[in-house]
Amino acid sequence: MPLSVSTGSMLQGTRRKKRDLGPMQNGESMSPQVQGQEGAGEEPKQMPQTSAPPLSPSPPPPSGPPPCSRPRLVFHTQLAHGSPTGRIQGFTNVKELYAKIAEVFNINPSEILFCTLNSHKVDMQKLLGGQIGLEDFIFAHVRGETKEVEVTKTEDALGLTITDNGTGYAFIKRIKEGSIIDRLKTVCVGDHIEAINDQSIVGCRHYEVAKMLKDLPRGTPFTLRLVEPKKAFDMIAQRTKSGKSSGEGKMGSGRETLRLRSKGSATVQEAPNEFEEIATKKVDDLLESYMGIRDLELAATIVEAGKDKKNPDDFAEALDSVLGDFAFPDVFLFDVWGAIGDVKNGRV
Repeated sequence: MPLSVSTGSMLQGTRRKKRDLGPMQNGESMSPQVQGQEGAGEEPKQMPQTSAPPLSPSPPPPSGPPPCSRPRLVFHTQLAHGSPTGRIQGFTNVKELYAKIAEVFNINPSEILFCTLNSHKVDMQKLLGGQIGLEDFIFAHVRGETKEVEVTKTEDALGLTITDNGTGYAFIKRIKEGSIIDRLKTVCVGDHIEAINDQSIVGCRHYEVAKMLKDLPRGTPFTLRLVEPKKAFDMIAQRTKSGKSSGEGKMGSGRETLRLRSKGSATVQEAPNEFEEIATKKVDDLLESYMGIRDLELAATIVEAGKDKKNPDDFAEALDSVLGDFAFPDVFLFDVWGAIGDVKNGRV
């Protein structure tokens, strides 16, 4: 066999007889021939040194990601009122998502009011929240006409449910049938609330806007400045009250989704399981009842904070650590704790 061992391994053992290592089988020979010899008290002779061929320089380590890393996720997008199809990637939150869409279509990110998934219509059941299916098509709804509406608050509740797009725009997600706002036919689901009585509310969260409207005194007129999303031809004259629907906000199951986070990196994870989906819907209903807002991502965060807790005190502490800015009332926390428990124990 060819010589492939080191000098040290050739000198193993100190009690050998002198022998020649002649030609090897199959036409191979050992070169140079090596002899080992010893006598009493003699050291074994050293193997003659041979010059090894020069080694090729080692290739530089690869500079890119390791081969096993997940490829960058690519999503397709269009402007909802009509546009060519663009491709976006490399975003980790909603703000970065809007920036990527704006870059593709050469518009300012502030033009984007909200996004829907797999539908170009102003459909609140398709509203993009904190999760995007890996095969979802993203439609961006951009600013259209601005309008001002005078409202007189004759009842405590206006009949509005408000959400926001995660980048400072609050907009109308639902109009309750027969309510004060329902009687104002120029107000539509999807309208961005830009100002109340000429006071800009851009940058306010949906719960802050809902509280402002709730605190307005009865009997006093006020003005809403609204921005409606730009519509395609087949969407003109569409008001979309978006009444309650068992399928509203339903997240896909059995597939992976990209979870967007306000802090930290986006993560790819399995779509919510049945418990998480039902509990999130229940908590979203409670958010509307107590705060006048709809927010599936907020509801999902609340469920995530409470699903493994053993008592309401631990749940309240966990919720304060991640959502302390909301200052949820105790009665809301107890109802949410009860709803999560009901779902967990199969009572709903």
